Amino acid sequence: MFSSLLRVISLSLCLSTVWAAAGQLQQVTNFGTNPTNVKMYVYRPAGLAANPALIVALHYCTGSAQAFFSGTQYANLADQYKNYMLIYPTAPDSGGCWDVHTNATLTHNAGGDSLGVVSMVKYAIANYGVDASRVFMTGTSSGAMMTNVLAGAYPDVFKAGSAFSGVPYACFAGAGLWNNECAQGQTTKTAQQWGDLVRSGYPGYTGPRPKMQIWHGTSDTTLNYHNFGEAVKQWTNVFGYSTTASQVQTNNPLNGWTRSTYGPNFQAISAQGVGHDLPVQATDVLTFFGLIGGGGGGTPTTTTAAPTTTTATPTSTAAPIEHYWQCGGLGYTGNTVCAAPYTCTVINVYYSQCL
Repeated sequence: MFSSLLRVISLSLCLSTVWAAAGQLQQVTNFGTNPTNVKMYVYRPAGLAANPALIVALHYCTGSAQAFFSGTQYANLADQYKNYMLIYPTAPDSGGCWDVHTNATLTHNAGGDSLGVVSMVKYAIANYGVDASRVFMTGTSSGAMMTNVLAGAYPDVFKAGSAFSGVPYACFAGAGLWNNECAQGQTTKTAQQWGDLVRSGYPGYTGPRPKMQIWHGTSDTTLNYHNFGEAVKQWTNVFGYSTTASQVQTNNPLNGWTRSTYGPNFQAISAQGVGHDLPVQATDVLTFFGLIGGGGGGTPTTTTAAPTTTTATPTSTAAPIEHYWQCGGLGYTGNTVCAAPYTCTVINVYYSQCL
């Protein structure tokens, strides 16, 4: 049954458009602790800026580094902007799915696929001059699940994540690689319970959490749309936001899609009538990460402000903000003064950055 399901996922997620990057993937071996033998491939565009940002791009079940490289726009956009490089890991499982269920992968420095991916990040920082304060992750389906896992288990490593058609952190936790109850939308928890699971990924951690962006199609029959609402409960609890969005934008970034913003660190995009094969919006992801400016779409939008009550603790204003850190944006309540010689630069309505 599981192998049949993998074929369904593969057929629905095989990306028909092949994006031609200027260069090729390069495999890296011996990059550090790697208990499950995850494979590491990198893409570094010609003319890459010094101290670039890094995006870890995580494939779907039955996928591979090469498939995600050629099936998404991240590499050719890196050729265009030259301000970030990419790591494309390949999952070691024979079905191509990521380990998002074991206690090892869900826990900081405990093992699993997640530790291998983090070792790749540390290798890139040490060997390619990657800016450690600008490390991001994104993925689709199983890769979206791993994006959530990394956000929970390694909040000290990643600045932001964007997950397409995934499930909440630890929703797949258990003995088996596949969790039917979660996949079918039968797992329901309170916001506090979901948030506690994220916090359990790195016990005792009190530092900043990665910004999160989640995407889901309302007609997803592989990972039921119910998971979208559960993930909203999870991340709003983690960030101390109300589960009522502070801003709702219809037809954004595409017609029939709705973007709900809950605060400066979390937004959720619902795609009406779209199944599991949710088209990756790479430009929007780069905008959310603060790597490029501009809006996320180009289609007409209708914006309505919704009442909200938040419990987030304001950021301390005792010291100027460091280079590349957030200094403004929708719902932001922290310090807006950047350390010299940097200035607070508007990237988009959601995010301003010290540049």
